[in-house]
Amino acid sequence: MNSILKAALLASAAMAAIPGAAAAQAPAQGVSVVEELVVTARRREESLKDVPVAVTAVTAERLEATGAADITTLQQSTPNLTVQVARGSNSTLISFIRGVGQQDPLWGFEPGVGLYVDDVYIARPQGAVLDIFDIERMEVLRGPQGTLYGRNTIGGAIKYVTAKIDGEPEMRFKGQLGSYNQRDFIGSAKGMVSDTLGVGLTWASFDRDGYGSNLTTGAEHYNKDVAAARATVEFSPTPDLFFRLAGDIVTDRSNPRHGHREVAAFNIANQPIPGGEVLPNVYDTRAGAGDKNQVESRGVSLLGEWSASDSLTFKSISAYRAGETAGEIDFDTLPAPYLDIPARYSDHQFTQELQLLYSGDRVQAVGGLFYLNATAAGAFDTVLSQAALTIATAGHVDTESWSAFADVSFDLTEALTLSVGGRYTRDEKTGVVYRQNFTGIRSPLFGNPLAVPGLVRSDFTSTDSYEKFTPRVSASYDFGSELTGYASYSQGFKSGGFDMRADAILTPTSRDGYAPETVDSYEAGLKGYFFDRRLSLNTAVFYAQYQDQQVTLQTPVGASIASQVLNVGESHMSGAEVEGVAYLTPDLSANFALGYIKAEFDEYRALNPLTGVVEDFADSRVFQNTPEWTGAFSLTYQRDLGDKGKISFIPSASYRSSFSMFEIPSRLDQGAYWLYDASLVWTSESERYRVGLHGKNLGDETYRIGGYNFPGGLFANSVTAYYGPPQTVTLSLEAKF
Repeated sequence: MNSILKAALLASAAMAAIPGAAAAQAPAQGVSVVEELVVTARRREESLKDVPVAVTAVTAERLEATGAADITTLQQSTPNLTVQVARGSNSTLISFIRGVGQQDPLWGFEPGVGLYVDDVYIARPQGAVLDIFDIERMEVLRGPQGTLYGRNTIGGAIKYVTAKIDGEPEMRFKGQLGSYNQRDFIGSAKGMVSDTLGVGLTWASFDRDGYGSNLTTGAEHYNKDVAAARATVEFSPTPDLFFRLAGDIVTDRSNPRHGHREVAAFNIANQPIPGGEVLPNVYDTRAGAGDKNQVESRGVSLLGEWSASDSLTFKSISAYRAGETAGEIDFDTLPAPYLDIPARYSDHQFTQELQLLYSGDRVQAVGGLFYLNATAAGAFDTVLSQAALTIATAGHVDTESWSAFADVSFDLTEALTLSVGGRYTRDEKTGVVYRQNFTGIRSPLFGNPLAVPGLVRSDFTSTDSYEKFTPRVSASYDFGSELTGYASYSQGFKSGGFDMRADAILTPTSRDGYAPETVDSYEAGLKGYFFDRRLSLNTAVFYAQYQDQQVTLQTPVGASIASQVLNVGESHMSGAEVEGVAYLTPDLSANFALGYIKAEFDEYRALNPLTGVVEDFADSRVFQNTPEWTGAFSLTYQRDLGDKGKISFIPSASYRSSFSMFEIPSRLDQGAYWLYDASLVWTSESERYRVGLHGKNLGDETYRIGGYNFPGGLFANSVTAYYGPPQTVTLSLEAKF
């Protein structure tokens, strides 16, 4: 059945990509048409059709209708995108676009995909699995976006755009009940309290029992306990001035995720460890490291906007964010601490962006300055009970970044537009790294003052600076009011840094840090509407060259673990993407997306621990979190019931081909799988009331989203995996007053 569904998905996308494929179907009178989407991918409002960038935009209405829970839902509808909850956590984000990303969420490391909430850059992955509430839309920009986006958009950018305040005061309440005793509540109150002042407050709680249990402690495993709030004040003293002050906080007290053992455990003497067998329920664990975990992320931002004239606008975006994380990761998933990691992180950042936007008859431009000052700090113990050894690690990274950017579009003719842009970036970083052996279980950093201090493995401070000019150029041609084609070249840049796990004894060169990486991306696409706007179609083909690629390696060496962040070499990626919407009848529409990518290493130079020699492993390394094929297909049937409201039924399927968790293939690699969802939603005629029934993973597919691979007796043969949610059903009730 899966092969038949896959063939149908590919065929439907292929048919949609051929304008003549449905030419015989004349539009019916009164047939629905695809609505035009407005996005801000280039920091100004534009029709999605006119943006020379591969963009997926998902509206709040679509997210609401499909019962989207959090930002990871984008993975099921966006080509060549991986957005998942990081291993060992409930709210830490990992993301990859077209093979570029960063799986390691340790402090000081920076993602390859930029996350932005209302144009504010979110530097930390902890607490970044954003739940869906009080949102206007989400946008995914694929490929390097460094010309217009402040930081770390070498792979692309994800934009979370919250809803603005408009209209009379309104209160909205939404409750959800579902599988595993799910209990969610979202409340909001917002509106204009005068002609110039609007206020809004949204608060939410998300609670759910675990999909499994910790068989050692009896605690819930894979549960959810998240609270969030957002407050906004908007002030417009004159038609030309607008200010927006916003604050938010998210607290996650869910139990830590310790993973599922994939292979039987054995000790340093090669003997089986009692209780170390593979558990039948992938959501169960026998971890003994503890069940306490807390993540908090909070921030405040101020937007100021002045329309100096009909063509000139100035913007200022100031923001401060901070957060803390404290938790446990039990790598071995056993009651005893064969390989346990208690950890804590903290960070804060200040960003300031100044923008100038110009819109003339033939010229449109965006330019500005961006500044970031951030500190990321943390500490963790690596506990190896069989060796009576604890390796304590601590440190911080200070980052100061300046950049200037501009992007200018020229209408050379009525049909042909040329866009030229660039960004100059300079980063200064200071890394402080401490790493020391202790005899005993846990170090003084985590509550054991009796631990005997031993060899200091690292104790250094290093400083470096990185600078780069990254250009972008594109040409777009308007084939008419309904169709636009474009071709572009862009370069992405992510600065170097320092490995907080650096072991100056095993890897002396780690003191020097690692160098920046760059991506040169070439893209061409066609966007538009067909058959009297009954079909919208966005297509893209791309080719990218990845230089000085940063890869995190953790290699067991004797009674220690050598961690290295290396610039392993070069690679290239090529692929194609198709997505669109088609109205088949006035009541029935289809959404589809298809992505293909071929990503290969051209050079992968790393130390071979068996020979002690640096070798090229390009032939045996693969891209992580990058399936060759991604696809999605859904139908939306809407029926107007007159004064009884309307009803919508949305069945959907998404596909991901097999992929690797790491650059080195392992038994943790995930095979191809499908996910099937369905939603049934009733909305009252006044749209004040809504009832929804949402089924997720209706096929109850079991699939991995992360893992750790530490084989061998010293580490209790710790090969563990983390899994996506099982089959769930949620009933949602919403009312507006």
